Amino acid sequence: MRDPVRPESRRSRRRPLIAGVCAVLAAAAVAGCGSGSTGPPVLNFYGPADGATQYSEAAQDCTAQSGGRYSVVYNGLAKGADDQRLQLARRLVAGDPEVDIVGIDVTWTAEFAAAGWIEKLPEDVAAQVRQGTLEGPLQTATYQGALWAAPLNTNTQVLWYRKDLSPTPPATWDEMIAASERLAQQGLPSYIEVQAAQYEGLVVWFNTLLASAGGQIVDEGGNVLLGQGDAAQKALSIMQRVASAPGSDPSLSVNKENDGRLAMEAGTAAFQVNYPFVYASIHTPPPDGGGGGTFIDAQGKPTTADTGRRVVDEFAWAPYPSVDPGRPAKPTIGGINLAASTTGEHPDLAFEAIQCLRNRDNQLRNAVDGGVPPTLADLYTDPAFQAEYPAWEAIKNSLDNASVRPLTPGYTSISIVLSDLLNPPAAIDPATAVPELVDQVRGAANSEGLVP
Repeated sequence: MRDPVRPESRRSRRRPLIAGVCAVLAAAAVAGCGSGSTGPPVLNFYGPADGATQYSEAAQDCTAQSGGRYSVVYNGLAKGADDQRLQLARRLVAGDPEVDIVGIDVTWTAEFAAAGWIEKLPEDVAAQVRQGTLEGPLQTATYQGALWAAPLNTNTQVLWYRKDLSPTPPATWDEMIAASERLAQQGLPSYIEVQAAQYEGLVVWFNTLLASAGGQIVDEGGNVLLGQGDAAQKALSIMQRVASAPGSDPSLSVNKENDGRLAMEAGTAAFQVNYPFVYASIHTPPPDGGGGGTFIDAQGKPTTADTGRRVVDEFAWAPYPSVDPGRPAKPTIGGINLAASTTGEHPDLAFEAIQCLRNRDNQLRNAVDGGVPPTLADLYTDPAFQAEYPAWEAIKNSLDNASVRPLTPGYTSISIVLSDLLNPPAAIDPATAVPELVDQVRGAANSEGLVP
């Protein structure tokens, strides 16, 4: 794989293009184009639409803390991750000088670094970012041994379950599948909710199971490791059994995160592996949340009668189930990393602003008001965070044992191929599927053939 284009060479080539880029982007009302601007530099921060309120407040605070040396303006991207990536790619390929700071999905770090779109963090900045940051999020910001971004927030899954249906939470997937089958035999709510639609959530599930069994999809160089050992077959077997066991959710192959939340709130699910947002949802009144979920009768079945007992009364959490007994699961983490673009005119100020945007106060606000777990370790002992996240110990345990998705520029293609091959999970043949996975992932990693 070729070395990433050095940022300084990109800047030297782009300056003659700035006037043209400004003209092209004028219709989009991009602030600050042109050489006639006066006053302190404006640093444009582009990030996800989710959390816009918190990110805007952080930008205002960091502007004030700069002492008049620069201002930070938050610009919201699209809601969907794929659309966010496309918006950023178009601007960066065009050499847009008005993109200074980018909030990128953790799976894009290697791609953006290899393409020469983001600056490598200087050693002094990298040292400050590493200090106090959880190891899992740091891995997502690393490519070829260097730190290219600063983790802003993270995300991970835990097991959410009904304690009336399963007083002792299952420690393994085998235990959870067996418990689901017993509940189905008794006519009780039995669904195991996972993200199994044909999208990134399905790849996250597979990656978690694979890593928990000791396997890996590819290494940083794109070399396929799926066929080594029996980890892939174990992962595929669990996926197939969850989707096809008696009492499984018949709509599982089209379910995403919100579908699992709704099934639990409706009283049909006994278990779900999902993100911390489900806790806030079930405790939030309608229309924004589940308002405690449906009423349940003495057996735990959903009912329209006002029994005085709702799903929320039996709602509990536990560590993510293991694949192998005694070996902790390795849930795949998500989140957003902050990087300085190679097209911006003020990289040194951008690095400074990034550290402010991800400081302790801003990460705590993102967690409490925005519902995204922080990347700074000491916040997990903060009473304000613990009050908002009663499941904080399970979340921290999940992060401490985390796995990351492949740190390779070809990850997007790999993900598309995997989500196509693994859906629907009920149709997976664990005994024969591994060789095809290896072959298709190798092609995607090497940019060969066509992705689905």
